[in-house]
Amino acid sequence: MQTILASRSVSVTELKRHYAEVMREADNEPVAVLNHNKPEAYLVPAALYERLINQIEDLIDHQTVEAREAGPYVKVNLDEL
Repeated sequence: MQTILASRSVSVTELKRHYAEVMREADNEPVAVLNHNKPEAYLVPAALYERLINQIEDLIDHQTVEAREAGPYVKVNLDEL
């Protein structure tokens, strides 16, 4: 059995019939879309998706900084630039 990673779920049929209501009730949280009682997709409000993407980008930036922290370094003279 697959784990559903959302506190709310709807069937594909319910989503088709009541899209606006589902989005309103989602209250800016993800909704699992089920097909034959198995998660087929997750419906994520735009604001939440944007926050998730920003967090992922921040994590990638942090990993890049940590990876480069030990060097090697290139000495640069600002007057030569």
